[in-house]
Amino acid sequence: MTGPARRPVRMCVRCDRLTEAPVLVAEVHAGSGPGFNVYACPECAPHVPKPPDALDLLATGRPDRPRDR
Repeated sequence: MTGPARRPVRMCVRCDRLTEAPVLVAEVHAGSGPGFNVYACPECAPHVPKPPDALDLLATGRPDRPRDR
């Protein structure tokens, strides 16, 4: 016998409060192992900055390293 579905509870990345209505604001990919999702509460979600696109980061290079190697 199953009961009612359990609602997801996540912590908001911006205000650190627990929310039963999490909004997915980012997906963090890992070089090794699984990545993870980042959630915000509905009030904070519009204010969370969009993470940079990985391809944009590759195009800019690393300013702390010399280009000629």
